[in-house]
Amino acid sequence: MINITLPDGSVRQYEKGTTAMQIALSISEGLARNVLAAEVNGEVWDASRAIEEDATVKLLTWNDDKGKSTFWHSSAHLLAEALEALYPGIKFGIGPAIETGFYYDVDFGDQEFSSDEFKKIEDKMLALAKQKETFAREAVSKQDALAYFTEKGDEYKLDLIKDLEDGKITFYTQGSFTDLCRGPHIPHTGFIKAIKLTNVAGAYWRGDETRKQLTRIYGVTFPKASELADYLKFIEEAKKRDHRKLGKEFELFTFSEKVGMGLPLWLPKGAALRQKLIDFLQRAQIKSGYEPVVTPHIGHKQLYVTSGHYEKYGADAFQPIKTPVEGEEFFLKPMNCPHHCEIYKTKPRSYKDLPVRFAEFGTVYRYEQSGELHGLTRVRGFTQDDAHLFCRPDQVKEEFKKVIDLVLYVFGALGFEDYTAQVSLRDPENGAKYIGSEENWALAEAAIIEATAEKGLPSVIEYGEAAFYGPKLDFMVKDALGRKWQLGTIQVDYNLPERFELEYTGSDNQKHRPVMIHRAPFGSLERFVAVLIEHCGGQFPLWLAPEQFIILPVSEKYEEYAQKLLESLNNSDIRGLIDLRDEKVGRKIRDAEVKKMPYMLIVGEKEVENGTISVRKHGGVDLGVMGMEEFRELLIKEITV
Repeated sequence: MINITLPDGSVRQYEKGTTAMQIALSISEGLARNVLAAEVNGEVWDASRAIEEDATVKLLTWNDDKGKSTFWHSSAHLLAEALEALYPGIKFGIGPAIETGFYYDVDFGDQEFSSDEFKKIEDKMLALAKQKETFAREAVSKQDALAYFTEKGDEYKLDLIKDLEDGKITFYTQGSFTDLCRGPHIPHTGFIKAIKLTNVAGAYWRGDETRKQLTRIYGVTFPKASELADYLKFIEEAKKRDHRKLGKEFELFTFSEKVGMGLPLWLPKGAALRQKLIDFLQRAQIKSGYEPVVTPHIGHKQLYVTSGHYEKYGADAFQPIKTPVEGEEFFLKPMNCPHHCEIYKTKPRSYKDLPVRFAEFGTVYRYEQSGELHGLTRVRGFTQDDAHLFCRPDQVKEEFKKVIDLVLYVFGALGFEDYTAQVSLRDPENGAKYIGSEENWALAEAAIIEATAEKGLPSVIEYGEAAFYGPKLDFMVKDALGRKWQLGTIQVDYNLPERFELEYTGSDNQKHRPVMIHRAPFGSLERFVAVLIEHCGGQFPLWLAPEQFIILPVSEKYEEYAQKLLESLNNSDIRGLIDLRDEKVGRKIRDAEVKKMPYMLIVGEKEVENGTISVRKHGGVDLGVMGMEEFRELLIKEITV
C-alpha cells in the first residue's frame, strides 16, 4: 500500500500502482469525469499514470491553470493529427501550450497554407475529438526514436532528439498520430468540445533567423461551446483595448522603421504620462530612503563578464561596440545592476551605513527576435524602474518586506487589485542554470518565502523560474479583462556581491559581503504603460491622464474667458486644453467622450456673466454649475496620490 496526501491534508491509502484517475473515482464519479491530469509531488502527470510510492497528489481540472495547460497541450497534438490527415507529408516542429491556448510550428513544404483553411481544420479536429481517442504514453530508446522520425523524414524531431538523454524519451499516440513528447496529456480527446484557430504567423526553427521559417498556427479550445463564445467576446473587447491601437489614437507613442524595430518613440502626451509615473515613484522612493543615481547606456565588456550576464546572455545581446583601441569592446547596457555594484564600490562601507539603496530609471537594451516584438510589451529598448539595495544578511528579510509594501502602494494607486505573488525558485533538477553556492541560494529562498508569508500575500511557488543569480518574487497581476501580467519583481542576490567583491566592515572590524536586493515595481515603463492602457481602456486615473480636462466654448465669443480658465488651472498643475474648433457644442462633447477626456468644462453666456463653469464628467455624468475654486479643489483632491 502507498499513502496519498491530498490538498486538504488528508491521507488515504491505495494499492501501489494506483492512478490519479482511480483516486478521483474513489472520491466521486463526478470528480473523475472532470479530471484532466494530476500534480504528483509537484510534477504534472497523466491521470492514467501509475503512482508507485507515497506521494502528494492534486487532481487537476479545467479550473486549475495546470489543468488548462494540459488541455491545451493535448489540443496542440489534436491539431497536428488533423493537419497530418489533411496535408500528407508535412513536418512538425514544436507544439506547446501557451497562456491563452496553444500553437504548433509546421513545415508545409511546397503546399500553400493560409487562415482561409482554418474552418476545414477545425471541423477535422472536432471529428477526431468525438472519437475520444486516448493519449497513450510510451517510453522509447533514443535509437528507436531516431529510427522512427528518420523513417518519417522529419528533421525537426530528429534535431530535438539529438539533445535528449537516452532513457528519458517518451512518445504519445492518439489515433493514428504519434509525437515526440514529455507529456502530460488529458485522458482522451473527447474532453475537447469547442475549437477556434486564431492566427497564423511565421516562426524560425528554434528562434534562429538563419534557419527555415515554419508556419505557426495558433488556437484555443474549451470543454464547453459556451466558454468559446465567452472567449470570442473577450477577444473583441481586448481588440478595443489593444495598447497599440489606443496608443496611436491618443497619440502616446509610435515606432519608426528608420529608428529601428522594437525601439519606441514617446510622443508628447505619452512622455507626459511616463514622466508622471516616474515622478510618482521617485517621490515614494525618496521617502523610503532611496538615493537616485544615473549610469551610462553602455558598459565595457569586462563589466558584464564579471557580472555573468555576458556568459548567460551575450549571444542574444546587441553586437559589441568596437572602439579605435585594439581589442576594446563595449556593450549596450542589458542590465543596470553591474553599474550599481561599481557605484557601491566607490568608497568604504561600514555595517552602520547599510542598507544602501540606489535607484535609477535606467534604459537597457536587449536584442529580441523580430518575430517576438509586440508593441510596448516586447521591445528592444526599455526603461526599468530599477533599484538595488545593499544590506547586511540580518537586514534582508526586513528590507524585502519594505519593498513588498512599496510594490503594493504602486498597485493600489493604479487600480491593480487582483494579483498573486509568485515565489520563483531554482529548478531542483537543473542546477547548471544558476551561479552561486548552495548555502547562499538556500538563505535567499528562505528569506523570500518567510517575507511573503509574514506579509500575508496570496502566493504560489514556481520551481525553475528564478533568475540565474538568485530567487525572486514576481507579482502576477490580473487586468480588467482577467489576463495575467508579470509586473513588479523583487530578487535576492548573494552572488553579484561575490563576483564584484563588494564589502563592508562589520562590528567585528572584519570584512563581510553585503546581500543585494534587486527590485522594480513597474518592471519596465514600456510594459507597464501597455498593461495600464489595456487595463484602463485608455481611461487613466485622473492624476495620470495626459489631459485632465477640456474647455468647450459654446462660440468664439467666449474663447477669451476659456483662455483665462485654462491659464488658472495650468498654474495649479492641472493639465488641459481648449477645443477652439468651429463646431456645435454637442459635437465637441461627443468628440471629448470618444477621446475619454476626464472632465468637460462648458462655457457660454451665463458662465461668463456669473464667473462659473458647467462641468460634465466622462461617461455622461453632469456635475452641474460650479465656481472655479470649487472645481479646482475637486480635481486637486482626485489627483492627489
